[in-house]
Amino acid sequence: MVKESLRDRLFSKSITAILTVLAVIAFIPLLSEISLSFSSKAASDMNKVNLYPVGFTLESWKYMLTKGGLWSSFFITISSTMIGTVTALAITALMAYPLSKSRFRAGKILMLYVVFTMIFKAPTVPYFLTLRKMGLYNSYWVLVFPHILTAYNLIIMRTFFKQFPGEIEEAAVIDGCGVFRLLIKIVLPASKAVLATLGLFYAVTMWNQYQHPLMFIQDINLYPLQLKIRQIIDGGGDLLAITAVKNVNYTEATLSAAAVVFAIIPILIFYPWLQKYFAKGAMLGSVKG
Repeated sequence: MVKESLRDRLFSKSITAILTVLAVIAFIPLLSEISLSFSSKAASDMNKVNLYPVGFTLESWKYMLTKGGLWSSFFITISSTMIGTVTALAITALMAYPLSKSRFRAGKILMLYVVFTMIFKAPTVPYFLTLRKMGLYNSYWVLVFPHILTAYNLIIMRTFFKQFPGEIEEAAVIDGCGVFRLLIKIVLPASKAVLATLGLFYAVTMWNQYQHPLMFIQDINLYPLQLKIRQIIDGGGDLLAITAVKNVNYTEATLSAAAVVFAIIPILIFYPWLQKYFAKGAMLGSVKG
């Protein structure tokens, strides 16, 4: 075991200290929103809320969870995220596996097209008209289909498959294993790291999507969670009318804060369990590209 030098220890501790400070700074706005969502109307009106609740109350949360209309948007977002992530992983794997094989002669040409889409993005107006012509305007599926394959994720999975031991595949083929069976029964079960990494990338993208629903969805019954929160925050007149009612212990600010925190909670719950895969994902694409 190599003993760490004093210089290395100082460098490691310095990096840890800097990252800790940055983490605290990044967490302060979230903590402020959480505190505001649990604060009373009087404390909010007088701007007394900073990093802890003042006049602790659950009234803002009670209203948002029972009358705020968040649940329908929440289920739209979570269902589209789950369906989209599973579909995206399946399509990415089916495309990345043949592209990882040198014997696939069209692979190099197809990879040029893949890289081309990373460099040149589709213009907004033709993109909008194309998706509308495909029937995705005011459709639930516009939250899923435009995100089921990205060039960056495809390259990461292709790189991972290129590193898969060829001897295992050859042995399986000799035993009579077909291509699809080889992929499903042998390669994918041994690729949990890349599947978890890309699944997390796809899920975060679909959960946080804002531009697509903003462009393509006008029906408020199809609003995902992010658009619903924007509607709540921007609906100042409606919130003011609600908070103007006597004997209520919440304000426009506390209701908006509760809506924002509500949208962040699922990410806060699952991210600590999947955080390690972000580091793996960053490394997967850096070897044998």
